Amino acid sequence: MGSDQETKRGNGTLRNDQSAERSSDSNGRGLLIPGAVAPPAQFRMVLVSALSVGIGLVAGVVAFSLYKLIGLFTNIFFFHRFSTDFTSARFHHLGAWVIVIPVIGGIIVGFMAKYGTPKIKGHGIPEAMEAVLINRSRIEPRVAILKPISAAIAIGTGGPFGAEGPIIQTGGAVGSLVGQIFHTTASERKVLLACGAAAGMSATFNTPIAGVILAIELLLFEFKSRSFIPLVIASTLATAVHMQLLGTGPMFEVGKVDFGIPHALPFYLLLGGICGLAAVGFSKALYWIEDQFEKLPVDHLWWPATGALGLGVIGYFVPRVLGVGYDTIGDILNARLGLELLAIVMIAKAVALVVSLGSGTSGGLLAPMFMSSAALGGAYALLMNRAFPTASLAPGAFALVAMGAVFGAASRATFTFIIFAFEITRDYNSVLPLMLVSVIADGVAMLFMPKSSIMTEKLARRGLSIHQDYEADVLQQVMVQETMDREAPILVADLRIGELADRIARHDPEVSHHQGMLVVDREGKLAGVITRGDILRALDKDPAGTLTVLEAASTHVIVTYPDESLSEASAKMLRHNIGRLPVVDRKETQRILGYLGRHGVMAARLRRLEEEHVREPGWIGRFR
Repeated sequence: MGSDQETKRGNGTLRNDQSAERSSDSNGRGLLIPGAVAPPAQFRMVLVSALSVGIGLVAGVVAFSLYKLIGLFTNIFFFHRFSTDFTSARFHHLGAWVIVIPVIGGIIVGFMAKYGTPKIKGHGIPEAMEAVLINRSRIEPRVAILKPISAAIAIGTGGPFGAEGPIIQTGGAVGSLVGQIFHTTASERKVLLACGAAAGMSATFNTPIAGVILAIELLLFEFKSRSFIPLVIASTLATAVHMQLLGTGPMFEVGKVDFGIPHALPFYLLLGGICGLAAVGFSKALYWIEDQFEKLPVDHLWWPATGALGLGVIGYFVPRVLGVGYDTIGDILNARLGLELLAIVMIAKAVALVVSLGSGTSGGLLAPMFMSSAALGGAYALLMNRAFPTASLAPGAFALVAMGAVFGAASRATFTFIIFAFEITRDYNSVLPLMLVSVIADGVAMLFMPKSSIMTEKLARRGLSIHQDYEADVLQQVMVQETMDREAPILVADLRIGELADRIARHDPEVSHHQGMLVVDREGKLAGVITRGDILRALDKDPAGTLTVLEAASTHVIVTYPDESLSEASAKMLRHNIGRLPVVDRKETQRILGYLGRHGVMAARLRRLEEEHVREPGWIGRFR
């Protein structure tokens, strides 16, 4: 079969290996124990779904608690009162002292990052992706505690961030911790982590569908029932908690908007290109600022305070950049700001964001990018109205579309933010321009950033490659009978090992090209499998070569069936470290139909490559 046949020699029975139980080695990694009975996949899905119930509820409460905690720190630092009401920091009366407030927050976050955990740095989603990629979806408990506290301090002292990134990371940490408490696989832990992240996003913005899709696009990279069902459960319950604690309305109250379809389509096309360039600019600027902080001759502890000083100066002149800024986003979406103020907010918020976040503090990326990109869309519409007075473009419509398109393109999660922008307005008329502008922006961003995004650039710099595209596995779509070798290498059971060795030495084409051969009894039924390793061991034991091939062969044989998928067959190969499988009839399990080797498995991959890259002659060529 492979280099050796590791399974036990027995009474000649054939095995389909339909079940295996997982144990653990000393490092905690899963080990497959062939022959043991594992719980069915349906039972495991029910268990994970049950755990997702608790995760969704907890994430909803965590989101509400962080929301209130941000309000508490904002009131303490900017208004000197003890209240958890969510108040915008831009209404402060501190004068020039406002420059100092973000610095205080930066110092606190710096100490928390150095002496608590550096995982609190950044906007949360890349850190959750990193846990999935290199830490088998394990997140430390202290991250679940320190991340929301550090984010609340950073935002409450004027940081131009949103709460969604930290809540996504915190929700993911809750899901990961639940997976670590119970006996789960790494894949199940990944699903639970994604449930927490989806629930966190849903509970923050009251967008359950976008929360589910975000987890699929940025954390799971799969669309399976085992993950989709728990995700929906967690996201739904977290949203229900949001509705109970914060109300049933959308995050941003947006009045009736005319999206101008179809006469505004040419303007949306141009906006798509601008949004794509803006997405690239955000990402490049953020990581350029991070590089500059790396060059500072001061301890990492002081970086957040340094960035916060720049924020304080900007906030003194443009108070709207301080804090989350949900009220300003609402003003932009409802077209309450003029062109000049939109331009100021767009530039000031973007600069404040990259300077603050690039310094290594804690905070979310979504809300500030939403504000800046919404201002971009609104300003664009007003400029087009000045250039083309008959266009009559609605600034609120273009602000909403740009808000979804820029972040979707920057994060390479376009579908998520098409749905997100629709959910926060609940206006079906927004769907067409959202789809058009978002995919154009995504295409532009892919041209300039083909291998990374604002979410994955940090991980790419650490040597981690993120494949964000996903598709159905070709091995699950191709059956064994399509690629198996129907001319299986067969040996009769009473053939002597010495004679077989001589045939191999003479390069007999029937045996010399095969690492493993099938052994049949007098009736032509499968009795065992013999490999080159079996032959060498038999000759070591009996140099004369008098043993029969059946005596030297493995008689406890792993088989596959013609109607099995290559995915199932290759899983058997991997579990038992074997390189080929006899293909037998399901009803007559000792009747040989063929032989599946590694070449047959790879043939399916080759077929997919040909479909991707081999161009076929078209009708135009025929006419020529």
